Amino acid sequence: MYIKQLSIFIENKAGRLEDMLGILKDNDINLVSLSLADTSDYGVLRLLVSDPEKGKAALKEAGVSCRTTEVLAVKLAHKVGQLQELLGIICKAEINIEYMYALATGKDDASIVLKTSDIARAAELLKDAGADFITQDELANI
Repeated sequence: MYIKQLSIFIENKAGRLEDMLGILKDNDINLVSLSLADTSDYGVLRLLVSDPEKGKAALKEAGVSCRTTEVLAVKLAHKVGQLQELLGIICKAEINIEYMYALATGKDDASIVLKTSDIARAAELLKDAGADFITQDELANI
């Protein structure tokens, strides 16, 4: 139910994002989704890739500090209020959403990537509510 996300702390400087993506490309690792949050000097690059262990190893070999984090990728139907309903389940349980970003999975649905303060409880609540999750194997084939 959990998927592995790569997190990289990078300098906010021209070419750094391209460098990271080049390392993945050179190692035949597909980029599935990304989120980049920045400050004036540094940023946090979060990546979903086809093979997170291989990606982490390639980045580390290139001298890039990288870690893996478990996150949830939840499928959403394209209908009004779907995201709000899903977030309502988590909020009612007083679980903090630390961050969230979109994941394109196809024309009939979309997905979101979630990191919460209690990922196990959030996963349990969403599963009980009938949520459909993207697995690591599915992610490798997107």
